[in-house]
Amino acid sequence: MARTVSALDACGVRMVNPAKVTSVRDSMPGEQDIEDLARVFALLCDPGRLRLLTSLLEAGELCVCDLAAATGQSESAVSHALRLLRAHRVVSVSRRGRMAYYRLADGHVRMLLDLGLAHTRHTTTVGTATAATAATAGHAEHSRGDRR
Repeated sequence: MARTVSALDACGVRMVNPAKVTSVRDSMPGEQDIEDLARVFALLCDPGRLRLLTSLLEAGELCVCDLAAATGQSESAVSHALRLLRAHRVVSVSRRGRMAYYRLADGHVRMLLDLGLAHTRHTTTVGTATAATAATAGHAEHSRGDRR
């Protein structure tokens, strides 16, 4: 079945605000920056790696053994994930004797995680409140229907 673009989905003109389009194009990050950012977000899409990062967000600094215990992952899985995160400058490591301690690479990573968690909690709260309101309205409507 061939799909057609409805009149509502198609643009009637090529640009509504050429000045804004030019401004956006001029401020667009370079291709390499966009690709690097995409790689960072790809790293963050794995729940296991996010558990490691949120553990480091909470604790500040942990060794592989403690990260494995905190996240319920094997030390091997943690080591592998940390290698990836370190290669992309998301975490950094410091060595003290034979022990290696990992931490978030910088304040930008901390801020990104904090904002992501705040957004998730906010949208979950808003979604829960909306669902509760809808359920209450539905219950009230159903109750009124029973009385008629």
